[in-house]
Amino acid sequence: MKYIQGKYIITGKEAIARNIYSFEISCPEAASLAVPGQFVHIRAAGHTLRRPISICGINREKGTLRIVFEIRGEGTELIAGLNKGGLIDMLAPLGHGFTLSPDFGKVILIGGGIGTPPMMPLAEYYGSKAIAISGFRNSSAAILQDDFKKTGAETILCTDDGSAGIHGFVTEPLKELLANGGIDAVYACGPMPMLKGVSALCRENGVFCEISLEERMACGIGACLGCACRTKRNDEEYFAHVCKDGPVFNAEEVLW
Repeated sequence: MKYIQGKYIITGKEAIARNIYSFEISCPEAASLAVPGQFVHIRAAGHTLRRPISICGINREKGTLRIVFEIRGEGTELIAGLNKGGLIDMLAPLGHGFTLSPDFGKVILIGGGIGTPPMMPLAEYYGSKAIAISGFRNSSAAILQDDFKKTGAETILCTDDGSAGIHGFVTEPLKELLANGGIDAVYACGPMPMLKGVSALCRENGVFCEISLEERMACGIGACLGCACRTKRNDEEYFAHVCKDGPVFNAEEVLW
């Protein structure tokens, strides 16, 4: 896993929902290495531990990475306080990304809440081959829907309260799409109960599925055990590092 560390210029900043921010960061070397599903590890001033944030966009021509994150504590609040033109201290790109295949005819991308941003690079790769299903608490929490549409992907929006799109969970349209057939792969990131449900549906229908796990991390490079998760390999239980072995795993390997 090759990564670099440095301080990079923030070339764009936008508040896209309440307490959710989008940053564009100029980091040509990291952008040239990054693949969908990887993440960056950002230092917040005055804090020893970095904050892991999924990569939401990779622009190799411009040499930029895009991140979209939610304020969830003091660290992310400090990061959100950085401004365009300022510097951000970052390790990137980190982790094991998604499996991509030009041979896939139709794929489904599932994002739950702040698990939606890592689906964007996949939408940019697959374009009109992709169906992006996004789930949020309500309409005011919904993000990136126009961005998905710009890639050519079909979009399906679900909200818990029915204030926009389908009233219900992302597993409902997924179940219908899988039943209709013709799906080659499903990719997902979001809350653990959502991922467990998505994984079960894909297993029932015999469809390849990869999931991105969200875990608290310390080092971000596999040197500690702060983000261990139970998986199985060759029918044996194995404690994997989400930061290094993941965050993307084959859904069949994860012990729920």
